Amino acid sequence: MSDGGVGVPPGGARERKYGPLGTTLVIIPTYNEAENIRPIVDRVRAAVPDAHVLVADDNSPDGTGKIADEIAAEDDHVQVLHRKGKEGLGAAYLAGFRWGLEQGYGVLVEMDADGSHQPEELPRLLTALKGADLVLGSRWVPGGRVVNWPAHRKLLSRGGSTYSRLMLDVPIRDVTGGYRAFRRETLEGLGLDRVASQGYCFQVDLARRSVEAGFHVVEVPITFVEREFGDSKMSRDIVVEALWRVTAWGLTTRAGKLLGRPSGPGRPSGR
Repeated sequence: MSDGGVGVPPGGARERKYGPLGTTLVIIPTYNEAENIRPIVDRVRAAVPDAHVLVADDNSPDGTGKIADEIAAEDDHVQVLHRKGKEGLGAAYLAGFRWGLEQGYGVLVEMDADGSHQPEELPRLLTALKGADLVLGSRWVPGGRVVNWPAHRKLLSRGGSTYSRLMLDVPIRDVTGGYRAFRRETLEGLGLDRVASQGYCFQVDLARRSVEAGFHVVEVPITFVEREFGDSKMSRDIVVEALWRVTAWGLTTRAGKLLGRPSGPGRPSGR
């Protein structure tokens, strides 16, 4: 692709023409991101003026939700989804996906609130999505990079993606990355009601489901920038959950192949 994207061809699926993207909804989950929420929303609105933004706030004690409400009152392209409490990244995105699908958005984007996912790169993801079902902003394809991360964080991220790719047999370089653009039809075909994973594991889960369902996945190189304000939500529990879930999925998939059973949620009809 001319934008440097790396494609994962749909397994066994015939090539098809893609329809218009429709209106884009950028979902930004927040928990204690008071210093970051206004700058990131401003950058999204500047980078893709036609896009809408949904802030999914988990009842942040630092007042992030209140700031988001103030932004929404000033900008009719911004909405706020107030959640009862901190339930994890996966739960926040699932709630955002459901809201966006109900509202009829054609594209749903995952983006962190801390600025690590640069909104200025979103137009490139959306351009790639014109010929794909799912586009991943990738740190680990040629042209991708990480800025201001210590060596152990790079090792953890690359190691996690490599282990997931090999264990699950998915041809994706950055399986754990969280900067993604989905067509609505893709999300509708992934069986979101059966997704229970959180954190980085949530990202792995959606990536494997997309590949298993036969969707066309493209990776576009991005520059991932470590946050300047606030605290990282990465924890030991998130890493442990990812390790055991990926291992369990991998063993189940391998056993299913040996027994001749389909492993994915199934490609939606008509695709």
